[in-house]
Amino acid sequence: MENSDIDWKEYAMELMSQKGAVEELFENRENLDINRDRPLVEKIISGLDRGLIRVAQVNPETDLVEVNEWIKKAILLWFRVNEMQTTEVGPFEYVDRLKLKSHYDASKVRVVPGALARFGSYLAPGVVLMPSFVNIGAYVGEGTMVDTWATVGSCAQIGARVHLSGGVGIGGVLEPPQAAPVVVEDDAYIGSRSMIVEGARVCQGAVVGAGVILNPSIPVIDAKSGDEISRGIVPPWSVAVGASRERKFEGGTYYLPCVLVIKHLEVGERHSKTALEDLLRSHGVAT
Repeated sequence: MENSDIDWKEYAMELMSQKGAVEELFENRENLDINRDRPLVEKIISGLDRGLIRVAQVNPETDLVEVNEWIKKAILLWFRVNEMQTTEVGPFEYVDRLKLKSHYDASKVRVVPGALARFGSYLAPGVVLMPSFVNIGAYVGEGTMVDTWATVGSCAQIGARVHLSGGVGIGGVLEPPQAAPVVVEDDAYIGSRSMIVEGARVCQGAVVGAGVILNPSIPVIDAKSGDEISRGIVPPWSVAVGASRERKFEGGTYYLPCVLVIKHLEVGERHSKTALEDLLRSHGVAT
């Protein structure tokens, strides 16, 4: 059947109906039969690759990240049902279990030489990959830029119109299956060399300055009030930079990392690049 003949909404529902079969397969994974079980697993991974299903999403009613554990289990099974293969591209040689994405032109994705994305990651139309890496299970929304040497880890969920600047590290997570992945929501900007890891979250429209380290143990503090806003979550429509705060221990006084929210934006407010750079530089931070 040609792709144009497929009812993708109906096909997505069919994929979701395979949850029980995948759960059962995972529970009995020591007895996997590649010839028998690979087609089911490949069907699920193909759905991920097309963006028909995804590992996690933010529930708009609760504002909580919901993880589809069974899909992560399918990814773990995908490693088991594929054998190591050697691939040669010109002078380059690769040895891996997983194949790479293809058909970028049909997907309306721009891929610069040196960029790699694994099959089972989704890249929406308008995505631009500079020399970078996108791992399996990741979701990258429409119009997002993954800049030079940025990494989008396994199962990370990146929204639309996001800019991941040069050298940004978006952490990945596969195990345990219930662990939440990193989420970067629509219209966010992540400054160069920042590391967003271990299920941290950057909410809609937020700007994160260069070199910020964010994980669920890092306090996010409001610069105006001094109050701790959250742990590991940059609030929507805010500008945040890396900072440190004094802590006293038996052995002395030390400074531990935190993230400082230096400005709250109006909902939908967009910075010009010049205004953003001026704001961050006024606090000794680059973009």
